[in-house]
Amino acid sequence: MDEPVIVVTRHWPAPVEQELTRRFRDVQLNRDDVPLGPEGLRAALEQADVVLPTVSDRLGAELFAGQVRTTFLGNFGVGYDHIDVKAAAKAGIVVTNTPGVLTDTTADTAMTLLLMVARRAGEGEREVRAGRWTGWRPTHLMGADVSGKTLGILGMGRIGVAVARRGHFGFGMPVVFYDPLTVEPNHGIPDARRVDTVEDVLALADFVSLHMPGGGANTHLIDAAALARMKPTAFLINSARGDVVDQPALIAALRSGTIAGAGLDVYEGEPNIPSELLELDNAVLLPHLGSATLATRTAMGMLVLDNLRDFLAGREPSCRVA
Repeated sequence: MDEPVIVVTRHWPAPVEQELTRRFRDVQLNRDDVPLGPEGLRAALEQADVVLPTVSDRLGAELFAGQVRTTFLGNFGVGYDHIDVKAAAKAGIVVTNTPGVLTDTTADTAMTLLLMVARRAGEGEREVRAGRWTGWRPTHLMGADVSGKTLGILGMGRIGVAVARRGHFGFGMPVVFYDPLTVEPNHGIPDARRVDTVEDVLALADFVSLHMPGGGANTHLIDAAALARMKPTAFLINSARGDVVDQPALIAALRSGTIAGAGLDVYEGEPNIPSELLELDNAVLLPHLGSATLATRTAMGMLVLDNLRDFLAGREPSCRVA
């Protein structure tokens, strides 16, 4: 195509939008950063050659039915379970994502959640801001130690390995992990132990950190039965996808003391969060900040553009997923 029509579904970092508009003449930006919704996304697919969505855009099979103009979807994010890639491919659309560039930033977020929930940092900050802190005392907001505790990783891809390295080398945490795809015995982490099942990780770990894609067999992988296998002193950390965790089951487990706490950056049905979860002091809740640094989000956008340039030049995009 000589001059593609490009729709960007959300507001992107300024350096990326500037590069887009410098390189291409017909770019429709979303300056107001309002989600397009199903009708807006369908209209984009019908009217634009290129659509650049994010993880907040739900592109189900029904949106690809019938005639669509789009031939390239450049997803701003590594996860793409919000896109029916089979339906997109059937409609003749190439789909790419942005792996690698957000690994360290997302791993940092997972460790932030782990430390916050273990040391009750969210509770403490709320207390200070509300003017309810009355001073130091020996039994005030006693949390859990992190150093030397067992870190369990479910999903030993790039981000899972990065979290395991932070835990082991930074806090002396023994690591146990499960990943049905990896063949690495320890990913270069001394004493890291690959176990045979998800259940093994749940039973052994003091902190269970989730790093698998959402959807499919992983939907509600962490349900009431899984939570019951964890230690009552253990903590669940989720910076992967919201639908991996059965939220009502998690709320019940946090209320009953089945587990000690949870640190969450993602939610099922986000941005809607159940009020029951918001009321729990033993849950640390972040607004999907996993990759949210200026440098990382800019790098993600530039990687989308790199893939788009390859596609338009007739080359295979390096991050193609469909």
